[in-house]
Amino acid sequence: MIFKASSIPTPDFVPLEGAKGAPFPLPWVVKPASEGSTIGVTVVEREEDLGKAVELARRYDEEVFIERFIPGKELTVAVVDGKAFEVVEVAPKTGIYDYRAKYTPGMTDYLIPATVPEQKREEAKALALRAYEALGCWGCARVDMRMEEGGRIWVLEVNTIPGMTETSLVPKAAAYEGVSFDDLVLQMLKGASLKVRR
Repeated sequence: MIFKASSIPTPDFVPLEGAKGAPFPLPWVVKPASEGSTIGVTVVEREEDLGKAVELARRYDEEVFIERFIPGKELTVAVVDGKAFEVVEVAPKTGIYDYRAKYTPGMTDYLIPATVPEQKREEAKALALRAYEALGCWGCARVDMRMEEGGRIWVLEVNTIPGMTETSLVPKAAAYEGVSFDDLVLQMLKGASLKVRR
């Protein structure tokens, strides 16, 4: 809602009502309203598979959304204290960036910078900053996107508590910028400390 009000391109979505499906064509992404790491998320390609996807999503939240699936490259931009890091392209070897692909070393390739034209990388960074600001974020956040074959970029979501493991995206983006893991954590702590004092 906030993205649409701020003219930030984001896929159409609707809250689930019964088992009616969605007013846009398949495939759909069925997801619980509150989860992370792709837990409870299913890409539905056939309408008859909607019931199972909803059942899985409801294990994690009674509120379930159906979102239009955007095919294309998966991109992400880390934003720390209002600065957008280089765009990371996420290329899971299984085809789907699910929990296993996220947390199992070697299951996903991370390309920095993303293999898209520089103009598109700059556009992605600008969109990430707009999304970060529209939601009133501060400190560290990660903005997840998809770029269609034609080049249109869609903002999927903003993760305000991004992972900080050895396979996580924010530390990888920071390392590309020359920021060590220790320095990244110190920068985040310093930003949080200043925010609390205000």
